Amino acid sequence: MVRAIKGTLVECEASIKSMIINIDSENNEYIIEDLDEFHLVIKDNMVAQLKAELEKRLKENVPDVEDESDSDQDVK
Repeated sequence: MVRAIKGTLVECEASIKSMIINIDSENNEYIIEDLDEFHLVIKDNMVAQLKAELEKRLKENVPDVEDESDSDQDVK
């Protein structure tokens, strides 16, 4: 009997895809299919959870950059 799983196509940079694969490798609960260098099919009901986990890891690994656009306003 064939069983279908509803999925969402995700397109991202290779570095983000690598992070998603790393997250999925812990429990294999997100990725249905790894299509190519920039595309994955993610379980539809897990997209929000994956996005939250990815944002959490990005905050841990990427330092915040202060908005320096205001610093130029003082110079006349």
